[in-house]
Amino acid sequence: MIPRPHVLLSAAQSLDGYLDDTSPERLVLSTKDDFAVVDRLRAEADAIFVGAGTVRADNPRLLVRGPELRQQRLEQGRPEQPVKVTVTTRGLDPDAQFFTVGDTEKIVYAPPGAADALKHVATVVDAGDPPDFGRILDDLGERGIENLLVEGGGGIHTRFLTEGLADELRLAIAPFFVGQPDAPRFVGPGVYPRPLILTSARELQGMAILEYRAAAEPTGRDVGRLKEAIALAAECPPSHTFRVGAVITDADGEVVATGHSGEGDPHNHAEEAALAKCAGDPRLAGATVYSSLEPCSHRSSHPRSCTQLILDAGIPRVVFAWREPPVFVDARGTELLRQAGRQVVEVPALTPEVQRENTHLDFRSGT
Repeated sequence: MIPRPHVLLSAAQSLDGYLDDTSPERLVLSTKDDFAVVDRLRAEADAIFVGAGTVRADNPRLLVRGPELRQQRLEQGRPEQPVKVTVTTRGLDPDAQFFTVGDTEKIVYAPPGAADALKHVATVVDAGDPPDFGRILDDLGERGIENLLVEGGGGIHTRFLTEGLADELRLAIAPFFVGQPDAPRFVGPGVYPRPLILTSARELQGMAILEYRAAAEPTGRDVGRLKEAIALAAECPPSHTFRVGAVITDADGEVVATGHSGEGDPHNHAEEAALAKCAGDPRLAGATVYSSLEPCSHRSSHPRSCTQLILDAGIPRVVFAWREPPVFVDARGTELLRQAGRQVVEVPALTPEVQRENTHLDFRSGT
């Protein structure tokens, strides 16, 4: 199966979440430096996606402007400009700059017959009625698009986020308010299924630049193995600390080792007990650790935390159910693992099952 493109959403908004105001002129939200960053993002993309509303309202050219960036693309064996992509249900003006500016492929996704008048200026593709964004991504993947930059507008951002199709988000926030309820917003109402994780926050010429990535989603195998880890917690000896179970599997999902709190040593943590059984095993390079509780990042009973043990073992992936509450320490296992490039998947739906094994602790009050 050909993979879908990696989807990066990029938007600039006011402090109160608006993409524009209601005046006839386009509201400038970005600074010179922010425009330069967006130009670099365009140069790194294989295609740029905007909605038909943006094409009509802003008449964007959607080009990489920097000569050095265009030259770099050519030196990499890529076209000078990314492919332009849009979606419409009622057609577009063929004289829009989206079509007339830039020597690059233009792709229009639309219901059958809705954009036939554009076939002389673009590749028109049946996207279903209404357009199916998953189908659009599948088609782009088949066309060799690996990195897709989505620049809006608000309806497009809403679709990608509510359908769980966005991998990353770059949000530039201008230091002023719009305050007009009829102005277009960054996103609209909806159910947003994939939580976003903040990976960077910085200041750029007075703007706040926030970067997020979508939290990894558990597979059916993940849920099954995690339930096995939770069941192991019941085997823990009586303890004044957390009762935790852990399962380590190889890249094919086969169990390499299991462990639970207090196994082998009263002070052992579950991940520690499991790792002790498979130290040096070459399968750990592709392994997943399933732990009922977030791996600890600080401890006094042993010299290395479970987070450090996982990093030292070279394990690339961790799945857990319950974020460690601040009963004993302020845990940072998730953050440290992600900073080290490990994939961390949280399954909070299983948190109540882990808590039932730890009712001896007053974790709700944090004392």
